[in-house]
Amino acid sequence: TVWIGAVENSTDVRKLTTTKLEHAERDLNSLTHGGPPRWPQRLETQPMIGADDGPFAVDVLTHPLVNPWHAQMRLTGLDFLPDGDQAAVCSWDGDVWLVSGLSKSPGPLSWQRIASGLFQPLGLKIIQGRIFVTCRDQIVILNDLNGDGETDFYECFNSDHQVTAHFHEFAMGLQTDAAGNLYYAKAACHARPALVPQHGTLLRVSPDGLKTDILARGFRAPNGVCLNPDGTFFMTDQEGHWLPKNRINRVVPGKFYGNMMGAGAPRDSSDKAMEQPVCWITNAFDRSPAEMLWVDSKAWGPLQGSLLNLSYGYGKVFIVPHEEMDGQWQGGMCELPMPMLPTGIIRGRFHPRDGQLYACGMYAWAGDRTSPGGLYRIRATGKPAYVPTGLKARSGHLEITLSNPLDTASVSEVKNYAVRVWSLKRTASYGSQHYDEHALEVTGTKLAPDGRTIVLAIPNLAPTWCMEIKYVVKGTDGKPVTGKIHNTIYKLGP
Repeated sequence: TVWIGAVENSTDVRKLTTTKLEHAERDLNSLTHGGPPRWPQRLETQPMIGADDGPFAVDVLTHPLVNPWHAQMRLTGLDFLPDGDQAAVCSWDGDVWLVSGLSKSPGPLSWQRIASGLFQPLGLKIIQGRIFVTCRDQIVILNDLNGDGETDFYECFNSDHQVTAHFHEFAMGLQTDAAGNLYYAKAACHARPALVPQHGTLLRVSPDGLKTDILARGFRAPNGVCLNPDGTFFMTDQEGHWLPKNRINRVVPGKFYGNMMGAGAPRDSSDKAMEQPVCWITNAFDRSPAEMLWVDSKAWGPLQGSLLNLSYGYGKVFIVPHEEMDGQWQGGMCELPMPMLPTGIIRGRFHPRDGQLYACGMYAWAGDRTSPGGLYRIRATGKPAYVPTGLKARSGHLEITLSNPLDTASVSEVKNYAVRVWSLKRTASYGSQHYDEHALEVTGTKLAPDGRTIVLAIPNLAPTWCMEIKYVVKGTDGKPVTGKIHNTIYKLGP
């Protein structure tokens, strides 16, 4: 109960303090231990287990699209509880669900709605057994006070978020480092200058939640954060004004990444004033890249230690072979051979026990995969994937290392390859067309002694923002291996 009163002057305040309050003797402490559940039902679904006939199988971890609360389930973040059998999953529409039965799959899954009313959550991380959620207005901790699984206390961990009414300023992803710092990305405005200092930035929140620092600037719509062991980051960004195409960034604190409409942009709008991306991604290849993550799983065999990129635009997963040349990172992307998912994928984590990739996604803005939401398990079956785990640009040749051994005769046929390049123009306009697109002649090819590395002789090889490499060879089992890489080269090694 809240009482409101007015007094003539400050000395009359005492009159209010002597007013007899109804139920004043009530013990308010009794109200701080949680109450009866608002959503008592546990909803059961049956997962759809994918076929194991390829290198990757996709299991659909069916969500309760029809539920008593008519809740939409556009899924935007996930992480695993310590027992490994449960995962917490948030939705764009403000809910958090607890999914149980992961260790028993292909048995039924149990879904419990444990929180609601959050502001566009787009990231979730479990830290020391507690569920943290990145919302547009805050990072919130979900506390279950009475052990029924449902959230009783929505605890604001940090609310330094600078929120305006502009639709585009999403707060995306959530990661933490060994010191307990938290990281998320803040999108910039669309087609207009920044309104607040956080627009278009990578943000770090202190372990106690009391401080937020801006680490890097110049982003447009960075869909998530990948934390690297060396304290740097990988973040994707979307085509738009000042960004001629989508891009993969290796982010170093203190640097600027190209969007002149973001907060804190330099006066110099030339290309030299920004950090160059690892690679530029043309729309036909991936129209909207999302969060990146490292493969940290023995279950994925030769892909262990590789970098992956999730695709919101096309519902795919890409591998990202890369190298560092004199401080500049360069590389490319190649699609994993797996079924295209019906949903745009934005978040993923490897399970600590079964070692497989769990990914979730949604459809909410421009994308080709329009199923509203989904949760998936992407399993490596052990069959050879023949995807590029290494890509090196050298004077006069390219070296492409695949994950599995290749047939020597097929690799040696020059006709099995096609390489083309093009350039882009970075301006204040939205995007860029392709300029000076042309083919490069492959004059020779051979298989390196490791049996997995293709060496392509290309006399006219030169630095380029955009390149496409196509190949059709065979594995040692005689099966065809088809690949397409889109990549960027800044410098040729010796």
